[in-house]
Amino acid sequence: MIQPALQDDAFLASVAEGRRRRDEALRVWWLGQSGFLVQWQGRHLLLDPYLSDSLTAKYAGTDKPHVRMTARVIAPERLDFIDVATSSHCHTDHLDAETLVPVMRANSAMKLIAPAAVLDFVAKRLGTDPAFPVGLSVGQSVTISGFTFTAVPAAHEELSPEYLGYMVQAGPFTIYHSGDTILYDGMADRLRPFHVHLALLPINGSVPERRVAGNLDGPEAAQLAHDIGAKVVVPCHYEMFEFNTASPDEFLRTCANLKQPCRALRAGECWEMTLP
Repeated sequence: MIQPALQDDAFLASVAEGRRRRDEALRVWWLGQSGFLVQWQGRHLLLDPYLSDSLTAKYAGTDKPHVRMTARVIAPERLDFIDVATSSHCHTDHLDAETLVPVMRANSAMKLIAPAAVLDFVAKRLGTDPAFPVGLSVGQSVTISGFTFTAVPAAHEELSPEYLGYMVQAGPFTIYHSGDTILYDGMADRLRPFHVHLALLPINGSVPERRVAGNLDGPEAAQLAHDIGAKVVVPCHYEMFEFNTASPDEFLRTCANLKQPCRALRAGECWEMTLP
């Protein structure tokens, strides 16, 4: 089992230290899979968190076991400082009731952003009022707790209004969280005008024998980051489940060849970005 760089009390201490500093840095912690915690001037955003063993339990004893590779960074109920969270689509590792319901209970004023096309499904899975999730369609924007979200297309093997990526503006920083996606026609041209500072991209690839919808692989993620002019790219969606993972090595080699700045994080690790 891979152990997080920071876990439990040490993870919360890192978040608290960042909050205490209240400087101009953007801080991002990788939570595993496609989940990230973003901190900007004391406000906190959860991107597609998966902090449970719900999929391991669901698929136990089947021909597609979801054996966890990395230990959980933090229990979701301990995240009692969250302002807003996202779900890019309805697959459980991006919309997990066993993660989001405890977070919602710990943060009574928290908002959740999800694709407008699936709001009824989101509300049913989480047991909330259908009016609770904030729905976005491609091209729409909303500002919550100082973060501005703009929905962009994602192709989880095909373009659909049920799949989104998010451009997140946090002060002077723009974060691109792609959700699950492969490349699609015109993708780089569509994303380049956002002037992305930090791209968070999956690298587990598309392997038919896994029998799950695929994503960018490492070289594709590196090339996409380069093509959209991302200042830094961080890989994700690997080292969670044994059957659906990839090594970051090809991603890192391709970034080096392209001279694309990148950073591969350990689960629980914090990375800071500052602007001149």
